[in-house]
Formats: sequence, structure tokens, C-alpha cells
Amino acid sequence: MNDIQSNNIPLMSVGKAVETLSDAYSAVINKNMPVKTLPSVMLWGPPGVGKSQGVRQMAKKIEDATGKKTVITDVRLLLFNPIDLRGIPTANADKTLAIWLKPQIFQMDSNSDIINILFLDEISAAPQSVQAAAYQITLDRVVGEHKLPENCIVIAAGNRVTDKSVAFKMPRALANRLLHIEIESNFKSWKMWAVSHSINPKVVGFLSFKRDYLVQNKIISEQLAFATPRTWEMASNILNFVSDDIAKSFPLISGLVGNGVAHEFRTWCKVYEQLSDMEDIFAGKTSAVPNTIDAMYALISAMTAYAREHKYDAAKIANSIKYAERIPPDFSAVLMQDYMCLDKDYKQFLMKMPEFVKWLQTKGRLLNSAL
Repeated sequence: MNDIQSNNIPLMSVGKAVETLSDAYSAVINKNMPVKTLPSVMLWGPPGVGKSQGVRQMAKKIEDATGKKTVITDVRLLLFNPIDLRGIPTANADKTLAIWLKPQIFQMDSNSDIINILFLDEISAAPQSVQAAAYQITLDRVVGEHKLPENCIVIAAGNRVTDKSVAFKMPRALANRLLHIEIESNFKSWKMWAVSHSINPKVVGFLSFKRDYLVQNKIISEQLAFATPRTWEMASNILNFVSDDIAKSFPLISGLVGNGVAHEFRTWCKVYEQLSDMEDIFAGKTSAVPNTIDAMYALISAMTAYAREHKYDAAKIANSIKYAERIPPDFSAVLMQDYMCLDKDYKQFLMKMPEFVKWLQTKGRLLNSAL
């Protein structure tokens, strides 16, 4: 959208947008008001920042808050023609009039125990003829003869022209029918998500040390591989499910985040050779502590990953908290923050442990200002 004023709409991390929108929709639903009480939403942001992931997270939060099943219909408007939205014309039964066959995207369950989310992705990349068909969907909730059910939330998403992606100017009449939010890259928000979704500890540790690489802002227009939360998630999948050996996985990771970033990632991963064995740390058998900042970030990430696999083994977690007392306080606070993200109610488990309570009493003030 050529004339989008980013300073004229709210700027939020994915996590904040998910929280804000899910709370708003859940409040309306729980008051038995129609979801169209709230306007359709438009999420702006660079490629791979997590807009689609955020819609899935929002659906889960709405489901938890309302007790209703959520169903997402994901429509990539870039691949659609206007006829795809309105349907294919055909003759009626007596062949006197033309009627329009209902497109698959309108085949939604209208049951009151279900909340549908129609996600119109890549709307800014769609030709203006397709965007025009979105007029009725976003405001009137219809296209031609076809109507969305009353239990359907409409959310659109797209890239900005400044992101050097395919993007057409959005007509003002359509823009004025939407609630606009710009999604920004926010490391702390991403890390909370990464810890709870088993993103590979080497990826989390590297990005904790090199936060600017979470999203590669300076992208040459012809550049095919570049770093975004999406490509780092793909790199994590390679390390988790193909090979954790960075030397073997390097060509694949380089094809995702680019040669330069991948080389730095491979070099940084050598710090893991300096770390004590996680088994020894969680068994209380070692006291060695890294003495460099990059190794400290690697340690925190490795400990969090190990704790995720043994999160309800009280003895192991207690030993790790005792070990955390010996590392620099700021890094200790980061580790405790990460632990609290391991599960939805994990802090309650930690609060039953004397070691964690003692840590809170002596260092808890550092949590809000952790690295």
C-alpha cells in the first residue's frame, strides 16, 4: 500500500497483537454478541514476521477463552481471480437464469458452538480486481449471492510496499473498512514463542546473542534467502529433525537465511563445545561456568532445552536453579524467564520449589529487566 502511514496505526509484536485481538473477540463472543460487532482486521508487516502464525495462535486463545471450536479458512488472495471468490456461473434448474456456484471458502459450519476465522492472506499482493471483491467480504460479509455465516471473523494480512514484496496500493474505501495493525519484529515476544514451541536451542541461543538477525532488515531486492522468524523456524526444523550437526545442515540452512548469516551461525555454534554436559548440570555434578558472553547465551538456551524435556523432574530442575545461582545475575534472570515459558502454568510448579522461591527473593527484581 503506497500511502500507508505506519506512524498512524498501532505497532505491535505478534504476541501483543494476538493477546489484544483474542481478548477483544472473546469478550464479544462471551457476551453473545455477533462477531461482526468488531470490524474486520488488517495485519501489515514484512514477510515471515509471523502474521499467519499469529492468526493460528489467536484461534487457540479464542477457543480456550470461549469454549468454542475455532476453524480457520486460509485464503491466499494472490492466487485468486475475482471469479474464484464469487463462484462459477451456471444455469438454474429451468435454464432461465444464471446462478453462481458457491466457492469452497464459503462452506463453513454455522453451528453456534463453532467460531470460523476467514483469513485473507496476501491481500496487498492481490490485483485490485480481487481486492475489490474483498470490499463486500470485509464490510458486508458477502460476495455476490454468497454470505458468510454469523459466526465468522474476517482477518486480512499483507506486506507493505517498503518490504520489497509484491504489493498493490489498497483502495481507500477498502482500507477504511478495516482495523489496521502493523506487526513488528520483537525478539522477546519471539523468544517466548520459541521456547514454548521447541525451537532448536542453537537457533534460540544464536539469536539471543545476535538479535538483529531475527529479521534481516536490509535486503537486496534480488536476494532470495534472508533471515526472518519464518526461515529461522525452518532452520530449526532441519536441526531438530534432519541433523543437529551444523556442518551437515549448513547447506540447507544457508539456503534459508543466506550464506552470510549462515556462516556466522556456524561459527557461533562452536561455543557449544565449551559448555558442560547438561546431564551433569541437572544432576548437580558440575560447577564449571562459561566465561564469555556468547557461551553464556548458548548455556541458557541449552539449559532451557534440557529443562523442557525434564520439566516435571523436580530434582533436576532444582539442581539447575542451584547452578543458576552461580552464573551472572542477568543471565540467571533470563534463564528463569525462559523456564516460566516452558508451559502455560509452569510458574506454579516452580513456586512449589524452595530453590526457585529463594532465587525470587534474592534476584526476582531482575526479571523485568532481563537481557
